[in-house]
Amino acid sequence: PEPGGPAGRSSSVPQKTHRVLVGVTGSVAALKLPLLIAELLKITGLEVKVVTTERAKHFYNAQEIPVPLYSDEDEWQLWKGRSDPVLHIELRRWADLMVVAPLDANTLAKLANGICDNLLTCVIRAWDLSKPLLFCPAMNTAMWEHPITAQQVEQLKGFGYTEIPCVVKKLVCGDEGRGAMAEVWTIVESVRRILEERDLATQN
Repeated sequence: PEPGGPAGRSSSVPQKTHRVLVGVTGSVAALKLPLLIAELLKITGLEVKVVTTERAKHFYNAQEIPVPLYSDEDEWQLWKGRSDPVLHIELRRWADLMVVAPLDANTLAKLANGICDNLLTCVIRAWDLSKPLLFCPAMNTAMWEHPITAQQVEQLKGFGYTEIPCVVKKLVCGDEGRGAMAEVWTIVESVRRILEERDLATQN
């Protein structure tokens, strides 16, 4: 993390357990998932679980994720009959905050249109809108600059979700421009700040 990043200020978070659900989709930026989880866990009293799409699994090693990791297979294995728990509802109930990092172009389009065809999109479709949901777009610059992207981002913000904007850098594909996921320290700091704000609102 950069100087002044979340690791240096973790002690300012009240001694209260918070539950953060991290969603990860099939962007190359999913490579940063192990680092993102490691930095989130430096926030005092934070519990973390991860929901992954199948395509996202291509970019990280599950053995490097030290928290519970759920995918589509888990949803269907958990439910056998009418009285069994439904995983996407259980995760939605468990979490105090959700952050989708990275949010690829495909899942962005699904969320903007209410499509819920995997575990991650089902969690988000069932999300309790009184809880924060942060999303971190990540895609090729040409995809980011397509006119439909701005419409879809605004749609998500209209639902009450919070955008952590992408940044300009040289992308893995070799292109240079806007579309890269926000830096991990930026994402973690946003999570920390929102949790602190909610604690203060609760105390008041």
